[in-house]
Amino acid sequence: MDIKEQINALSEEIFDSLSRLVRCDSQLSEEKPGMPFGEGPALALREALNIAEELGFHTVNLDNYCGYAEMGEGEDIIGIAGHLDIVPAGEGWHTDPFTMTKIGDRYYGRGTTDDKGPVIACLYAMKLLRDSGAALNKRVRLIMGCNEETGSRCMDHYNQVAEPLTLGFTPDGNFPCIYGEKGHMAMKAESKETKILDIHGGFVSNAVMPKCTVVIPSGEVTKKALEKALSETPLKSFSVTEGEGTLTIEAEGLAAHASTPLLGINAGGCTMQALADAGFRDDFVDFYNAHIGTKCDGSGCGLKCGDEYGDLTFNNGIIGMKDGKIFCTIDIRVPVTVKKEALLQGIEPYLDCKGGTFTVFGIGEPLFYPKDSPLVNALLSAYREVSKDTEHEPLVIGGGTYAKSLKGIIAFGPEKPDTDYRIHNADEFLIIPEYLESIEIYEKAIENLLAI
Repeated sequence: MDIKEQINALSEEIFDSLSRLVRCDSQLSEEKPGMPFGEGPALALREALNIAEELGFHTVNLDNYCGYAEMGEGEDIIGIAGHLDIVPAGEGWHTDPFTMTKIGDRYYGRGTTDDKGPVIACLYAMKLLRDSGAALNKRVRLIMGCNEETGSRCMDHYNQVAEPLTLGFTPDGNFPCIYGEKGHMAMKAESKETKILDIHGGFVSNAVMPKCTVVIPSGEVTKKALEKALSETPLKSFSVTEGEGTLTIEAEGLAAHASTPLLGINAGGCTMQALADAGFRDDFVDFYNAHIGTKCDGSGCGLKCGDEYGDLTFNNGIIGMKDGKIFCTIDIRVPVTVKKEALLQGIEPYLDCKGGTFTVFGIGEPLFYPKDSPLVNALLSAYREVSKDTEHEPLVIGGGTYAKSLKGIIAFGPEKPDTDYRIHNADEFLIIPEYLESIEIYEKAIENLLAI
């Protein structure tokens, strides 16, 4: 049988293995002894290592931060780094997010594309290559992390306790491949004085806020004026409810990854704009609209910039209130050639404004490989040989992957160009024929890397 026939023959087993991982609710939870990211990620890692052992691979658990499955011999290590943790399921699913459900040519479930599906695809790619009798002159190591979505501390631990990689990839991005990743800048905005009584929205900092609830005192603005202002925003839905001395706004937008905020509808940003348009006068609302807003480009706080590889993006993912003070998480993706000093100089005049303040937590470095490097060429040629797609070119993206945490790797698949797989959103899915093809692509990529 050729490799396509072998993959098709294994397809039922492959999807059964993936369903075992999807069943694990592996979002970050309370740390427990021996479980640095909580029970769910540890359970998913144990299940993934069990699957790898059943397929005959040598496995190692690195203190439930991450683990790996390995084959081959030699000093050099081809690393494949995927993650088993997930963002929260959120609301709006049409299927159970933790039961892999087939509808037509798709499987739905949290993690099917980000990133449990690719982990299983790479595991079976390794199996197919091993079973073919290919010479494994290097070790091939599939690393499975448990904290990519919330900080990648799993890879910090890997770097402390395990051997460095020679080269490789992370199946947690786009095809054809990703040779550059923007830098990451994290900030917090806080109110000084505000009339808002309560506000909360969003679930993770690295996603567009899909819902927001705001409570304000009645008498400041009419229900009718609020409803008119909200109707003029792009919100998917909203309601305004009168209470005893209060007005409560429930707003629904659309989630999207923080690196592509214009693909979403920020419920918090739209609500803040509507409050101002309805005549609600508040220092923090004015601060928010002037310096955060809904443009998603950082223009309100001196950060708008770009280069030939892309523009800066700016996203408010979470908004909340504590002890009478509003706070907002700000997730920024920085163009690969823009220097840290320019960012700090741009934001400095806005750190302390009339209605609120900004605090900069950190600015991470970008990642960039030449397009003609051996690593990029090995992966790109594997993709093109199997997919026959010669139209699309390697990418620079705003998202951050394990490539920034591990030496010598770049992001490579599984997402095909021009398809929204709804990662970080309800109804995340994989496309079955595409997914099976990705296994062949990954097998060929590993073969190419062995030849370098």
